[in-house]
Amino acid sequence: MGYMIVEEHSSNLLHLKRSPGIRSWSLLVGIGSIGLAAAYYSSDSVLWKLFYVTGCVFVAMQNMEEWEEALFDKTKNMIELKTFSLYALILTMWKRGHERVVLDLRHLRDVCVQEEKVRYLGKGYLLVLRLATGFSYPLTHSATMGGRSDVEAVGSLLKRFLGLDELQRRLAQEEEEDLATREEDEDEQDHSSESDVNEGEL
Repeated sequence: MGYMIVEEHSSNLLHLKRSPGIRSWSLLVGIGSIGLAAAYYSSDSVLWKLFYVTGCVFVAMQNMEEWEEALFDKTKNMIELKTFSLYALILTMWKRGHERVVLDLRHLRDVCVQEEKVRYLGKGYLLVLRLATGFSYPLTHSATMGGRSDVEAVGSLLKRFLGLDELQRRLAQEEEEDLATREEDEDEQDHSSESDVNEGEL
């Protein structure tokens, strides 16, 4: 499975989705099977057998990836990130499990690939949103395993959709112009100070 799939793409809206991959479902089936085998071959009471199965299922769900969505809406200048966790939903008795974060699209300055360690499996990659306020926010909570090409492809799509490369060039140009203006002002002040000193000496 790739990093994220495109659910909807128009001139003003980009909707990305991510679901648990084969690794997550394999862990769920594998660890759950261990619990079932322990319960089947055990001579303990029914309550202990139920505990074996339930414990293994909870451990498997804890290591599952989450369902995640990212919505970039130019008309509302809004970034909406939504996460659904099956483990948190069951653990809190259906009171929690859904998380929603809303960011101002106008504050987004860059999208970059970040390497992250994945528990038990090595390293993975995810996208990070860099904001003008100095904060960074991950596009997804879960990193994708393997090569970073899938993550880079989603990052390139985001940059094209939002025009981030053009924005960065414009900001860099404005910064250079401001720096040149400040240097000119400083040169004029120095020149003015030298003129005042010469007039005082005369």
